[in-house]
Amino acid sequence: MANLYAKNFSDADEVKNPPKAKVEVVKLGNVNASKLVLQPGWVWSECIKPTVGGESCQAGHVGVVISGRLGCSHNDGSKIEVGPGDAYYFAPGHDGWVIGDEPCIMYEIVEGGKDFGPWKHAN
Repeated sequence: MANLYAKNFSDADEVKNPPKAKVEVVKLGNVNASKLVLQPGWVWSECIKPTVGGESCQAGHVGVVISGRLGCSHNDGSKIEVGPGDAYYFAPGHDGWVIGDEPCIMYEIVEGGKDFGPWKHAN
């Protein structure tokens, strides 16, 4: 097992294309790093929920916004807006949406990988 890893998103291990989004995943041992590009008009409850089901996203998200803005509301009624340079954590039980006319670009890193849904891989 390697102790040092480096991979570039231009040569991602997985590329997924859910509606209005592109997710590039690189696998670094037992950790996955993902680059998410969410287009204007992307809303979890409209673009992802029809495929994965449930009333809200049941994944936890830890990441950093590079550009664009994202809104998130939790089932408990709390809301947050994140933008460039913001690190974030969204607990399971939320909805999210792109704010404005600019794509939202984010990076997330999770141990053990994360399933972004059953969309076909581009590579």
